[in-house]
Formats: sequence, structure tokens, C-alpha cells
Amino acid sequence: MDAGSFSRQPPGRTMKVRCCIVGGGPAGMMLGYLLGRAGVDVVVLEKHADFFRDFRGDTVHPSTLQVMDELGLIDGFLKLPHQRLQKMEGLFGGATVRIADLSRLKVKYPFIAFMPQWDFLNFLRESGKRFASLKVMMSTEATDLIEDGGRVAGVRANTPEGMIDIEADLTVACDGRHSLVRERAGLATEEIGAPMDVLWFRAGKTENETESVFARVEPGRMMVTFDRGDYWQCAYIIAKGQYDAVKARGLPALLDDVARVAPILKSGLADVKSWNDVKLLTVAINRLTRWTRPGLLCIGDAAHAMSPMGGVGVNLAVQDAVATANLLAAKLVNGCPPENELDAVRQRREFPVRMTQRMQVVAQDNIVSAALKPGNQPLKAPLVMRLITAVPWLQGITARFIGLGVRPEHVQSPASAEH
Repeated sequence: MDAGSFSRQPPGRTMKVRCCIVGGGPAGMMLGYLLGRAGVDVVVLEKHADFFRDFRGDTVHPSTLQVMDELGLIDGFLKLPHQRLQKMEGLFGGATVRIADLSRLKVKYPFIAFMPQWDFLNFLRESGKRFASLKVMMSTEATDLIEDGGRVAGVRANTPEGMIDIEADLTVACDGRHSLVRERAGLATEEIGAPMDVLWFRAGKTENETESVFARVEPGRMMVTFDRGDYWQCAYIIAKGQYDAVKARGLPALLDDVARVAPILKSGLADVKSWNDVKLLTVAINRLTRWTRPGLLCIGDAAHAMSPMGGVGVNLAVQDAVATANLLAAKLVNGCPPENELDAVRQRREFPVRMTQRMQVVAQDNIVSAALKPGNQPLKAPLVMRLITAVPWLQGITARFIGLGVRPEHVQSPASAEH
């Protein structure tokens, strides 16, 4: 890299690494761990001071548990507080349906672990401290790309000590669905659309309150509840763009609707004291048509935003990270591979992404749109859902799609001799 390339930049601190990962979510932290394990000089930038974000996805699927096992991390990981789910059941217009049964999967960990995402990310950060080549910089926000003759050559970032230029052979965007790196790189997204947004909140829970139902669909209303031990994590589905209308009706009206759909929450809703306790998640489904530029790769939500349907977002991000390390870790030891080799990640991961998004759209069209349709027409579960409920082995097929995904990845990236 020509040192003169950066003479236009205002003077300040600089550091040089082989790989700079922007974003400390599941894709960024897993890729950082894998590259550190491979002996690649890598830094992960996380703009927040900690990983504590109440609205982050916290479903860890069998595919991710398998990755943790392959890395020798599973025993410590499963010691963290979590709840386990095997049978995904719901109420559809009052009728009980079973969408998937993960106990039918022939895998070592046939369950979904519900674990706060900050625990997952902290665990990866702590586990990665033994790799001298991995550095995680908290409270460090990328603000722009450094370009060198049409090539991405790193990022400029704001740190508690001021601005820093991080010169990198490869920059990886893991900064989520509102990716600044993607925007600065001029990469276009293909919008697929979603008919819904989500209101995310917690409701109190007593020890003796328990219920296996996690999804409830009624005329005009839909919600999902996760039993988190000492509280219920709730996702109340609203029609796209209707947040202001819901808010205008007032918080008591919303909580009345919630209590009608899920009576078990009634006493715990006292915990929702103001709109500050309700987070709006704007749902998007999109994907990049191109994931790369010379010196740059996008993965995870930065490359493909997923609907919360099936809770697969975290796990697809982890799969992207594993595939990226499998394809690039050994090559990165010698510098950044050319763009066509970076693009091997898209070629590997685009099919699973497309298939998953297609199934999410089918679920949205057949379940969410029907539920959110105005009026009080009685709801009947779609035929395919009634079939899955009636035929147990079909519940194993849906469990495979949800729990393992399309083309699950296995750790094949090298571990350096030091580890």
C-alpha cells in the first residue's frame, strides 16, 4: 500500500491490520474469533461500549451450537443461563398447531437455546482473548472508508481517544441492516419487502407461570412470546408503518390487546410502564446484489437483512462468518485476496440466503398478512400448517429447515500452531 495514499487525510492516529471487521454482532464477533484463531491480525470495531441491546435476536439454533462444539467452546457456552425449546407450538385462531419438533433432528444439540445476545457476544469476546492476533475495540464507530485508487483500504473510526485511521488489507462489513460501510461503498440492495413491524417488550413472570405456546395468531392480531425464566420476552406484530396509529390509541389500548391475545401475560404487563419500555423493530427483507468491492466484503445483515420469522438471523450471520473464515483465513495470511476470491463467500452463501428469504416471504404472505387483515373474520390455520401438525415426521423437516438451515457450515478454517 502506498503510504502517500493517505496524505490527504487530516493527521491523526493510525493502525495497520490485515483485516478490519466493522460491527461486533454475531457475524463480526464470530469472524473475529475464527480469524484470530487462524493467526490472522484482525480487529473488530464495536460502536457501543458494551453488547447490551435489548432488541437483539437471542435464538441460538442447533447449527450455531454445532459450530460452538466444533470450536471446543460448547461446554462453557451451555453453562451460561439459557432456556431450551424443542417443540415450536402456536395457537392459530384458537386451534393448537405444531410448526416444528427439533427433538426429531439427528444432531448433538437438538434444541434452540434462548440466550441474551449480549451473553453470546461477551462469551466470544472472552474466549477470543487468548488469541494475540485478535483485538476488539469497543466504543469505536466507523465513520468512513479509506479508499486507495478504487480499492477499499480500511476505515476511519471515532474512538474515545479521538479519530483513528485503520489501514486494512481487507475490510469486512458486519454492521447490520443499516450498514454505514455498505452505504459508503455504494453497494445497492434489492428490497424484497415485509408486511409487518414488531413491538418488542418484556412482561413480568412468576415462577409457576409456564406455557409451551410461543406464537399466537388471531383475527387482526399476532404475537410471539419467549419464556425467559424470570420474564416473558414479547414480540407484538403490527402492520408495516402502523406504529404511529398504534401509539395514538395509547399504551393501555395496546396492553389490553396483548392481554386478550395472551392472557398469561396479564399481570406481568404492569412492567410495561411507558412507551420507553416498547421498542419498535422495523422489519426488512433485502439482500445485496454484489457483496464485494476490491478490499471489501459484506456479510450477515449488512449483506442480507432477514425477517424475524423463524428467528434465523443470528444463525445465518454465524454461518456467513464460518464460510468466510473457511474460504479466506488461510489466504489472508498473505494479504487480501482479489475480489473474485472474496466473491466466493457470496457464491457459497447466496443460495441459503435466497431460500430462507423465500420461505420467510411465504410465511409472511400466508400467516402474517392473514392475521393482520382488518376485520374479525374467523381464522383457520393454512392447510400446510394443519398437515404439519397432523404428521409428526413433517415436523422434523420443518425443524431441519429452522434449526439447521439450508447448507449448514462446519468449521474448516485453520487453527494456528500457537493455539
